[in-house]
Amino acid sequence: MSLIKIALAGEGGQGVQSIAEILAEAAYNENKQTIYIPNFGLEQRGGVSIAFIQFSDKRIGAPKFNKADVVIALSERAVERTTIYSDKNTLFVYDTGFKVEAEMLPQEAKKIIGIAAIDTANQKLHPRVFNIIIMGAVIGLTNVVSFEAAKAALEHKLAYKFEKNPDLRDLNFRALEIGKKMAEESLKEGVANNA
Repeated sequence: MSLIKIALAGEGGQGVQSIAEILAEAAYNENKQTIYIPNFGLEQRGGVSIAFIQFSDKRIGAPKFNKADVVIALSERAVERTTIYSDKNTLFVYDTGFKVEAEMLPQEAKKIIGIAAIDTANQKLHPRVFNIIIMGAVIGLTNVVSFEAAKAALEHKLAYKFEKNPDLRDLNFRALEIGKKMAEESLKEGVANNA
């Protein structure tokens, strides 16, 4: 795996920073190099929260980056805030559950994919596992960590909740798997559309 740079953005309370922390822990547990830098803005007052994460097999040179390999935007405002991190090499992913006009999306991006994470969480699982679906999507899109490492890191992060309510473990693991599959299918469709 060469260096992979990801910018993950959403509204405060969507769990963007939690996803980044869990992915960074999973990478660390697989002996990969990783750097995670949170950018909170004023999300408590309704701002956009961004997590900058890098993964590599080799030492990572700089903690910050200007352009991402993958941008995942989880709201209309997150799309607006993250287009500056896109260029001709970027895979830009947005959630179709939010109203996003086509002209708001970065026209120069290598590929643009819409996934229905929020709708899937609300209709098939539970609104609170929306961010775990996104975490699964990150894995499905990039393979930065293995699915098993992600599950182990998720178990570690949420162990106290899982102990109180064992059903939450199954719910979170299902969300992770659904997100991964959703992203993999979207990538295949994107390739087919470009062919």
